[in-house]
Amino acid sequence: MSSGLGRALVDVRPLRASPLFRRLLIGRTVSLLGTFMTVVAVMYQVWDMTHSTVWTGAVGLAGALPTVVVGLFAGAWVDRGDRRRIFLFNTVAQAVCSLLLAVQGFTGHVPVAVVLVLIAAQSGFGAVGGPAAGVFVPRLLPKEQVPAGLALNMMSFTTMMLVGPALGGLLIGWAGIGFCYLADALTFVLAFYGAFGLPALPPEGEPSRAGLHGVLDGLRFLYGHPVVRGALVTDLAATVLSMPVSLFPLVNAERFGGNPRTLGLFLSAISVGGIVSSVFSGAVTRLGRPGLVMLCGAGTWGVALAAFGLMSSPWAGLACLVVAGAADNASVVARSTIVQTRTPDSLLGRVTSAEQIVGQAGPNIGNLRGGLVAGWTSGATALVTGGVLCLLAVLSVSASTPELRTGTALTPDEA
Repeated sequence: MSSGLGRALVDVRPLRASPLFRRLLIGRTVSLLGTFMTVVAVMYQVWDMTHSTVWTGAVGLAGALPTVVVGLFAGAWVDRGDRRRIFLFNTVAQAVCSLLLAVQGFTGHVPVAVVLVLIAAQSGFGAVGGPAAGVFVPRLLPKEQVPAGLALNMMSFTTMMLVGPALGGLLIGWAGIGFCYLADALTFVLAFYGAFGLPALPPEGEPSRAGLHGVLDGLRFLYGHPVVRGALVTDLAATVLSMPVSLFPLVNAERFGGNPRTLGLFLSAISVGGIVSSVFSGAVTRLGRPGLVMLCGAGTWGVALAAFGLMSSPWAGLACLVVAGAADNASVVARSTIVQTRTPDSLLGRVTSAEQIVGQAGPNIGNLRGGLVAGWTSGATALVTGGVLCLLAVLSVSASTPELRTGTALTPDEA
């Protein structure tokens, strides 16, 4: 293998350098597999119980609201205690929620509201565990390997997003809904095991102040640090202005004859792009310019989705979605690198919580925006205008935050 190709492929140095990171990644990967299996199981069960798109839409709301509400205060709590212990407690709590979902799946005849309450509870515990896990990579790896560690995490996510729903559907058809939930509960065992061997991880520096004061301190940091703020604004631009998922059924009907096989390939194409981008992520993680990578990735995402809205050939459309998925993957890895290397450890729980809220709320708002615009115009128009607006927003962030382009961002000590 040539040295050039070797440097382009995903950087696996973190797997060799840190056995703890390697074990965490294995636990995270298996747990994500169970999570995406449960996504399919919940949607299948709620539809089977209600045959109502209102109730299936409520599933997304049940997952998003606790992330936003709990996440506002979760980061301050995480920045006051041992992140390892907080993560372990919330992992156990999420496993219990999956076990309860399995019980109701085996017994049946429960109100649909019970399923949504369990999903909301699990999401709330995840809103606390996520910021706690946000400190693991920068604390376990040398700073120069943090981008590679985050790229490996993202590769795990995109791969399981592709495999998990398909495996969940097969398991539901073979053994039933209860076994799918039970399998998810068992995957948390490996997630727990992955983090159990970590040392205590209290915040370095002054712990967060309690309650609202700690939350406001985190918001002041975000407002005052242009690079971290620019990273989150760029992510909001990409998701709120150009999230395409809600438009897929309409665009499929408008452009591609409503073929269900084509519709199924749309989401798969984005995942395939993300996986390909992860495989060749070494070229960007070794570059040392996460701000530039993030801006280029987010801008390419917008352009690719606008082009998708113009395509009349399904194969050309799928190619655009593969490019969009690859660009989004690179942008997300770069954004996380900025957040985790430019934020002081004592504030990292709160900033990671804000990143999690943005990542959860942005796509939901973006899908709503796309649906509303498409209702007034067409699916293609919603895609094209959203992609153009995304590109303009990214250019605006780039112009107003030159540190992102040049890589001369403030370090945590200078913030």
